[in-house]
Amino acid sequence: MGLLRIMMPSKLQLLAVVAFAVAMLFLENQIQKLEESRSKLERAIARHEVREIEQRHTMDGPRQDATLDEEEDMVIIYNRVPKTASTSFTNIAYDLCAKNKYHVLHINTTKNNPVMSLQDQVRFVKNITSWKEMKPGFYHGHVSYLDFAKFGVKKKPIYINVIRDPIERLVSYYYFLRFGDDYRPGLRRRKQGDKKTFDECVAEGGSDCAPEKLWLQIPFFCGHSSECWNVGSRWAMDQAKYNLINEYFLVGVTEELEDFIMLLEAALPRFFRGATELYRTGKKSHLRKTTEKKLPTKQTIAKLQQSDIWKMENEFYEFALEQFQFIRAHAVREKDGDLYILAQNFFYEKIYPKSN
Repeated sequence: MGLLRIMMPSKLQLLAVVAFAVAMLFLENQIQKLEESRSKLERAIARHEVREIEQRHTMDGPRQDATLDEEEDMVIIYNRVPKTASTSFTNIAYDLCAKNKYHVLHINTTKNNPVMSLQDQVRFVKNITSWKEMKPGFYHGHVSYLDFAKFGVKKKPIYINVIRDPIERLVSYYYFLRFGDDYRPGLRRRKQGDKKTFDECVAEGGSDCAPEKLWLQIPFFCGHSSECWNVGSRWAMDQAKYNLINEYFLVGVTEELEDFIMLLEAALPRFFRGATELYRTGKKSHLRKTTEKKLPTKQTIAKLQQSDIWKMENEFYEFALEQFQFIRAHAVREKDGDLYILAQNFFYEKIYPKSN
């Protein structure tokens, strides 16, 4: 009997542990189902909104065969790199769309996969170019660069983007996966519960902070070729540089986001009129901030900087920064610590033949 009394608490403890584990599995399953239901609801709402807009345009009068003027036919694609202040910038586009009369559409890919299937590429290009009800349009999403010329498109969209110091971007993403941000603080994140700091992760050689995780901005600019996603590919970096110069209208940097917005407002006022003032004074400036983020030590940074992957990503970042600063230097002037956009600095003369 004495032995039975000793064994009983152990059995009860085991049963309690099993019951707790079952309850946790049940809760995880319910959370997953709720997430799936939320995703389905978001897609249904998006389809409904699209139908409403199309019906409204139909009631206003058919536009399918109408020829849009240059500004009304404009499409901007912001293929945003994760954790580069992309939400802060995108919210400016949302805040201005009603006032400046354009549409904003989020490109929501399954599991945020930045590479589209070939058939989805065709659908996407067709949507962008022929969906007149959504023009002028501002499309944004975590999608790598797509060359519209490959599909025989006569008028390509305008690409813009923002990039960030590669280590700072990785650190921000590392803590974002664990603690989320102040945009949706209640949302459960993939690595929630993991309290390990970025410094500890690097010291232990963890996979979430490995140099391979730095390889993201180059492939986003390189595009949909397989070599773009081969970590450490020199060809991918060269192609990313080529695209940045030849296929992107403007590429800014997170660290100088206000100047990026100012240049866009000066060059593309159809979309960005009022953006600079809104960024400076609006409540949604720097809206999304990763919580619980701890800056890495100098030792951690030095260890990451030893990798060839960091050297390539940093070379690309420095290349983009130099190009952005070159464009800014020819577009603005500084006075009393503030930047001012230059007025038109060219004119036409010696025009022949002379009119009577």
